[in-house]
Amino acid sequence: MRILGIDPGLRNLGWGIIVVEGTRIAHVANGICRSDGEDDMAARLLSLHVQLSAVVARHRPDCAAVEQTFVNKDAVATLKLGQARAIALLVPAQAGLPVGEYAPNAVKKTVVGVGHADKRQVDHMVRLQLPGIAIAGPDAADALAIALCHAHQNRSAGRLEAALARAAGGGRG
Repeated sequence: MRILGIDPGLRNLGWGIIVVEGTRIAHVANGICRSDGEDDMAARLLSLHVQLSAVVARHRPDCAAVEQTFVNKDAVATLKLGQARAIALLVPAQAGLPVGEYAPNAVKKTVVGVGHADKRQVDHMVRLQLPGIAIAGPDAADALAIALCHAHQNRSAGRLEAALARAAGGGRG
C-alpha cells in the first residue's frame, strides 16, 4: 500500500509518500509545495492544488492521511490553515483516494511515543524509521510522520479485525 501523508500549510504544504509491504515500510518520496501569489488567497490555494495534484499523479498513492487542524487563539490564522487543509483533503478525494485524518498529538504519540513531541523529535524518529532518507524540510518530515501514523493505525486495525473474525468464528484459528 502506498500512503501519501500531507501536512497542511498555506505557505508550505508538506507531503511524504511511503510504501507498506507486510511489516516493511519504505520511503518513496517527500517534498514541500510552496504557495505562489503572496497576497492573493485564491492564487495561493490554486498553486497548492496544482502542485499537490502533480504529486498524486506522479506517485499514484493508494490512500492519503492528513493532519487535522488545531484551533489556536488567532482566528484568522486558523481559518487560513483550514483553507489549506481543504486543498489537502480535496486533491486526494478528486483522485478517488480514501483519506484518514489524524490529530497532531495522535501523530506524535504514534511516531515518537509522546503526544507533545517537538518538531526535532518528530524528524529524528522519522529518520530512524526510514533510514538514509533526505528530508526536504520540517513540513515534509511532519508529512512523513502522518503517513507513518496512518500505516501503524491501519496495521492495528487489521490485527483487530482479524481478532474479531477469530472470535466470531468460535475461537478457531
